[in-house]
Parts: sequence; C-alpha cells; structure tokens
Amino acid sequence: MKKFLVLYRSPVSARAQMANATPEQAKAGMDAWMKWASANGDAIVDLGSPLDAGKKLTRGSSTGGDQTVGGFSIVQAESIEAVTKKFADHPHFMMPGDATIDVFEFLPMPGM
Repeated sequence: MKKFLVLYRSPVSARAQMANATPEQAKAGMDAWMKWASANGDAIVDLGSPLDAGKKLTRGSSTGGDQTVGGFSIVQAESIEAVTKKFADHPHFMMPGDATIDVFEFLPMPGM
C-alpha cells in the first residue's frame, strides 16, 4: 500500500468556518465527515485535523503561510487513482467557495 497526504483547501479558513457555524451546522458537518470516514475506514491512516493559519519559513525569516490550507488527512491505497475515487464525494466539497482537495503520494526516502 502507498500512503498519501491529503490537503483540504478553501478560501474560507477552518477557524472562520468553525467560528461562524451554528451548532446544528457544525454537527451536520461532523456527521458528514464521520459517515465518509466510516465508509473509507480501511484507507484512513490518520483522519487528520483542521489547521490554523501557518507560517512560511525561509532562511532567516518567517511570514504568513498559505491561508487556503484548512486541514489534512493521511490515507493509504494502491494508487493515486484509488484515492481520487475515495474522495469523489467527500464532504469537504460542501464548504463555501471553491473548496478543493490536493493529494500527494509519499515517496520512499533514498537510502532508507
């Protein structure tokens, strides 16, 4: 099995989404995520977490990071195509604006 990093992107930050959701909206969102997780449990290595705004580090300094990344997961599958199928109806796509999901395959470390 291969492992993949999944990044959830949205023009609205995870912090803002959570702060502005009613308790009913928050519950409906979590219910949708748990339903998806239950259906895909064999592939989930780490369901992940919402992420706050980060920092972009460069040699000697740091600035505000990519504000569009709102969460992550780590999943496993035979191929990136198999992962893509699992995320076709993911609840993240219900987020406001142009929510997207990025999938990256973990590559083996040379010499390890």
